[in-house]
Amino acid sequence: MEKSGLLPGLDGSIEEIRRISGNSSDVLINRFVTGGIHCALLCCEGMVSTSVITELVFEPVTDIPKQRSAEELFHYISEELLLSTDRPEAGDYPTLFRLLYSGFAVLLAEGMTKALAFGVQGFAARGVEEPSGEGNVMGAHEGFTETVRVNMSQIRRRLKSPELVMELSAKGSKSNTDICLCYMKDRVPVELIGRIRSSLEKAEPEAVLTTGYLRPFMENGSFEIFDSTGTTERPDVLCSKLIEGRAALLVDGVPYAIVVPRLFCESFQTLDDYAYKPYYSTFIRWLKYIAFIAAVLLPSFYVSIVMYHPELLNSTLFMLLVEAEKKAPLSIVTEAMFALLMYEVVREAGVRLPKPAGGAVSIISGLIIGDAAVNSGLISTPLLTMTALAVLGGLVIPELNPQITVLRFVFLLAGGIMGIFGISLLACGVLMNICATEDYGFPYTAPFSPFRASGMGDTAVRSGMRKMQSRGFTVEEYHE
Repeated sequence: MEKSGLLPGLDGSIEEIRRISGNSSDVLINRFVTGGIHCALLCCEGMVSTSVITELVFEPVTDIPKQRSAEELFHYISEELLLSTDRPEAGDYPTLFRLLYSGFAVLLAEGMTKALAFGVQGFAARGVEEPSGEGNVMGAHEGFTETVRVNMSQIRRRLKSPELVMELSAKGSKSNTDICLCYMKDRVPVELIGRIRSSLEKAEPEAVLTTGYLRPFMENGSFEIFDSTGTTERPDVLCSKLIEGRAALLVDGVPYAIVVPRLFCESFQTLDDYAYKPYYSTFIRWLKYIAFIAAVLLPSFYVSIVMYHPELLNSTLFMLLVEAEKKAPLSIVTEAMFALLMYEVVREAGVRLPKPAGGAVSIISGLIIGDAAVNSGLISTPLLTMTALAVLGGLVIPELNPQITVLRFVFLLAGGIMGIFGISLLACGVLMNICATEDYGFPYTAPFSPFRASGMGDTAVRSGMRKMQSRGFTVEEYHE
């Protein structure tokens, strides 16, 4: 849509609006006369509240006394009437349509080259509910919704500080999706905000329907195994990141916020860590580190030891494994690949199928496929146990599930081809990639690499809250 100014003639402007919208049925145009001036009130059906627009706009506007010109009419409305708290103006058709399709009522008048808009949104929206993917015990049970302004209010309710800045803009040449950049101006590095704005300006997607439409533009574009930007659906978690000096991006229609920058160690941290005693939180954190290593490496180590390094096992365990594997008709690598693929198919089916069918998937996968595969000798019991432990370990860190899933298969192939040497070689390559991941000057592996002793109090262990509060941590410490 070309950015052309509004036509001064009301009839011509309405015809242009109908032409641009393709005479869409949901664009409602109500013509009337008020103050002796011919006007039109535009709104989008289903996007406005009927009661609000009647009480706050229709009744006051139709009772305006006679005015000498359209300029005086708009001046009277702007100065004498408080029709809504959100009253932007539109001087061109792209802005007019963006406001119209965002739930605003737009007022046009004969002879005016600008339009007044009133925030009377009333479209259906999901209420604030408990997050589905980031469960907690001791924290709040509120999550983001699909409405960006509701999400903004949830953040503001927790951070009642004038240092919190929220910048609304629109992205997507077709969708005109509202996005909101949030940051604490006294905590965030100025250079970080400047580079984020520059990245958003370069992003020119046709539509922004989920966070994945913007996240690639927030990263440096090189091959990265792990994401250097994070997401969260919890307002309290996002507020903690903002206090640490991060920036966040809210997208209208998406109940997730993008956090920039993100560190690797954050995948092992939860809000509950700060509600328990430090010794218990430290134990849980190390449990997650061990679960991550087991999720990625356990099947590959099992395969490589059985095939190439049986001397690492004691005689009793070795004979048990030999007895179990000699009945299997397939190679151990093929068995492991089949077991892992079977789990991924079952998991994907459980995610995509309607919820009532979830029980049937569990019965089919657990009782029929799993039990039949073991009893028939297609898969050995020890291998199925190793696979189950690896899958269970991956569930402990759901945020890293895509990376864990792929790395598990790659390490399995490396272990099956070259044994522990292949696993070690691949591990070095993965570590190099992780250490090389860096966006906006913040190393992804900080504070482990480059090492920062001050950061160990909330990564290797979880220090007491008094000690953590006294150090006044921000991510600026990690900036290179």
